[in-house]
Amino acid sequence: MRKKIKVKGALKAYLRWPIMLSLLLVCMNISIYVIDHKAGFVMCGFTALYIALAMLLYFFRRPNILGDLIRYAADYGQVQKQLLKEMALPYGVLDYEGKLLWGNNEFLDIIEREKSAQRSISNIFPEITEHELPRDMQDKIIRVSRNQNHYKIILRKIIAVDFSEYAPWSIQEEDMGSSDSNSLIAMYIYDETEIRTLAKENYDQKMIMGLLYIDNYEEALESIDEVRRSLLIALVDRKINKYMQNIDAIIKKLEKDKYIFMFKQKYLTQLQNNKFSILEEVRAINIGNEMSVTISIGLGVNTESYQIGYEYARAAIDLALGRGGDQAVVKEGDKLQYYGGKSIQVEKSTRVKARVKAHALKEFVEAKDKVVIMGHAIGDVDSFGAAIGIYRIAKTLNKKAHIVINEITTSVRPMMTRFMNNPDYEADLFVKSEQAMGIVDNNTLLVVVDVNRPSYTECKELLSLTKTIVILDHHRQTGEAIENAVLSYIEPYASSSCEMVAEILQYIGDGLRIRQAEADAMYAGVMIDTNNFLTKTGVRTFEAAAFLRRCGADVTRIRKAFRSDMGEYKTKAEAVSATEVYLEHYAITVCSSVGINSPTVLGAQVANELLNITNIRASFVLTEFNDKVYVSARSIDEVNVQIIMEKLGGGGHMTVAGAQFTNSTIPEAITNLKATLAAMTQEGEL
Repeated sequence: MRKKIKVKGALKAYLRWPIMLSLLLVCMNISIYVIDHKAGFVMCGFTALYIALAMLLYFFRRPNILGDLIRYAADYGQVQKQLLKEMALPYGVLDYEGKLLWGNNEFLDIIEREKSAQRSISNIFPEITEHELPRDMQDKIIRVSRNQNHYKIILRKIIAVDFSEYAPWSIQEEDMGSSDSNSLIAMYIYDETEIRTLAKENYDQKMIMGLLYIDNYEEALESIDEVRRSLLIALVDRKINKYMQNIDAIIKKLEKDKYIFMFKQKYLTQLQNNKFSILEEVRAINIGNEMSVTISIGLGVNTESYQIGYEYARAAIDLALGRGGDQAVVKEGDKLQYYGGKSIQVEKSTRVKARVKAHALKEFVEAKDKVVIMGHAIGDVDSFGAAIGIYRIAKTLNKKAHIVINEITTSVRPMMTRFMNNPDYEADLFVKSEQAMGIVDNNTLLVVVDVNRPSYTECKELLSLTKTIVILDHHRQTGEAIENAVLSYIEPYASSSCEMVAEILQYIGDGLRIRQAEADAMYAGVMIDTNNFLTKTGVRTFEAAAFLRRCGADVTRIRKAFRSDMGEYKTKAEAVSATEVYLEHYAITVCSSVGINSPTVLGAQVANELLNITNIRASFVLTEFNDKVYVSARSIDEVNVQIIMEKLGGGGHMTVAGAQFTNSTIPEAITNLKATLAAMTQEGEL
């Protein structure tokens, strides 16, 4: 063994040093011989003796020196092995297949069952599958939990020339597996239990900012006797304060109907699990008031500062109010979660807001050279009628106006033909997206009607071409919104966009005169969106309709314009006859688009028809059109179809909503819809 050992490096030079000095003595001997021959001969004898002793030591003592070195190395290896075995960091070695070959004391204390680990480490940590084992030199990091402890495991592939010679543990080559005898996997275990516990405590202690508004404070008080108004206010205050005490919150009343509160992050899950039960509790207060009190809540969570948390809470409460109130909105960065929103929105009796918005709109129109109006893609009668109303405002204020329409649906065509080739209207009144993009600039007012989501507009590119954008819509807001609008008038309680525009028209000025065709278009928009004044109609709806009737709207002419041809009527009948009733109360059917110019409009009509069937709480009609599957959802008052459609990526109102599926077939869309209905029914959301 010792003879096979080759000495290298500094040790080899050290052992040969006496022989190298012999050359120096020879040189010295020659120099002395030149000076004095006798002294040279004497020196020659000593030099020969030194060389002989040096050679003797080098060749005969070398094995003993190497033996001592080997014994030292062995002792050092034992110390190294002992240190590794007693190291505080849990450390183990696996073979290429994930079988435990060796582990130090800390490692064995954690796994407890060494024999099971020798068969496979996945018996101890199921998360470490064969797929998770490193096959290259890049480390694999896996986090696991065991016995209420949390660990971070690092798996590292190691390669050596010969493990049997250098490894501090006893491994025979046949034990290492036949797959790769020179590859092993080092396994390090880091206990993160304390770190995670501290991180969770730190997370739970974060403060969440919240805002709570009473939606209908004035209206609710007016619906009760004056002597009991203070009692109603006290009951609402008591209910809110008691609820906040349960989550250890600090709450402060800012105004008579506005509160600000703060609570710890750890209580957020509790609020989400009970779906913000305070909404139901306040709504249930009844001491003779005809109108239930509803509240809205906005929360800003997981923010870096209280200032950002407050801004998130403001954005959340604005969104909750924009969606009709009676709900809670939780905002975490760009992520939004909605709770509640099951009650029907209460119509505001006052028109003050409409008057203020009308004056603001008038100022923006007067400040710009031209006005461009657009609604949502595949426009309906409501978006068309609202656009015509805004057009009349622009013309009254002597501004050039254009309406963006790309696709003329069968529902819009009867109204639109009255404006085309009409000498009273410009030839370029209606433009397509390409033309509009050449018209819109920084000196253009862009008015968006009947939609508040940029992806649903006729031409979303227009939104980036001007900084002056006005939004008029009656749909509930979602997380997707048009940014930087100078004027946003979104009222979910309104029956239609035409109703809102009809109110605005009354405050523009005495010089405004609505023509008969324009009044027909707007009246038709109100009729279609209210299903002939059957859904979402309030006092202001009929007031708007009366205003349009005074302006010349003819109900008989409108009814004739919207009659169906025989083909469409048969398609509707087929869709109704093929209806499936799911979970006893939900009507689901498919409306064919073959030979139909506007199948989505026809689908909406079928959805309305299905509500006339007893025990049907909601109807869903699916239509395939332009490589998309459109869903029209309708209900009367028992089911909030807007929440259902939001889970499918759509939106709308409580009783009128819709969604779109891209890259999906009708059977897949039906399966998705049924799964959503089943899950919401099981969770108690329906």
